[in-house]
Amino acid sequence: MAASTETRIAIESEADLVRARQRGRELAGQMGFSPTDATLIATAISEVARNILTYAGAGEIVLGPISENGQEGMVMIALDTGPGIQDIDEALQEGFSTSGGLGIGLPGARRLVDEFALLSEAGKGTQVTMKKWRG
Repeated sequence: MAASTETRIAIESEADLVRARQRGRELAGQMGFSPTDATLIATAISEVARNILTYAGAGEIVLGPISENGQEGMVMIALDTGPGIQDIDEALQEGFSTSGGLGIGLPGARRLVDEFALLSEAGKGTQVTMKKWRG
């Protein structure tokens, strides 16, 4: 992803979550994604941004176009410097939550995209990378 084409949205409040979701939908439309895929992208962004607010307090979402192996798509990266995720396998299980929520955030986001990767280190933060391919 070229730095000139990426969009960075600080996530520090509910308003930032809404802004990240809207920007993801706009970018998806500009990139030629269907309205349905644009909604899936916006929802995935919303889920990971909510996790940033809930668990880390603040972070950022980075959005941009990607091209790999002749495929065009969008990459969405959620970054925070929060406490990290103790057990990634457990966090990716449907229904698991340490905040009393429904436990659909990370597993839900993973289902909405084509590629999903989660890196986390206790005390250092979390990075979620999601890719959605066009077509």
